[in-house]
Amino acid sequence: MIASSASGDRGQAFPIYIMVVGLLLFVAFALFAFAQAASARSGGQSAADASALAAAQESRDELTDNFFRDIANPAMWLIWLTGEGPVANGAGSATALANQNDSNLIGGPNMGLSSKGFATRSVEIETRFTVGDSVIPGTENKHAKAKATAVIEPRCIIGPESDPTKLVFVHCKDGMVWTIDPKKIVEFPGLLPEPKDLFSVHLVK
Repeated sequence: MIASSASGDRGQAFPIYIMVVGLLLFVAFALFAFAQAASARSGGQSAADASALAAAQESRDELTDNFFRDIANPAMWLIWLTGEGPVANGAGSATALANQNDSNLIGGPNMGLSSKGFATRSVEIETRFTVGDSVIPGTENKHAKAKATAVIEPRCIIGPESDPTKLVFVHCKDGMVWTIDPKKIVEFPGLLPEPKDLFSVHLVK
């Protein structure tokens, strides 16, 4: 009788064991699916960040070029150095960076202003890659979407001692003072501030 009871207990316990193992496997696969989704979202956000930065940098470069073009015209100095001058939205660079990150640009770059009044470029992307197969239905066709905004923050001002007929003095936040001769600007390109010297480009969190 004792042997028979023990055998019966083992027989009853086996289905429960199978059920528990199955449940644990399902939980493991579900957690893996969530990890896949998190990875896809992270990849999408990286693509959006890169696209927004690229758009802002393209616009920053154009602002810098226009500033040097109009260096002899004091009325245009602030328009370009504050980032308020009319320039392109940087769509070409944004699209290129989205492509490099296996994503499509589906929104923007939109031009706007940050809380401090600085020019911004905002984008939205959708990844070409999906979350992948998992125990959760539909993930094999699920693409991640992400948004990002980059700001073009001015770093320099024109010194009051500037004279467009003689010398223009550009004072920057790092303490650097650039001395530019409007008449010789083409002759000494290596002595001119670069776009990164005049503007800081960073993501808005």
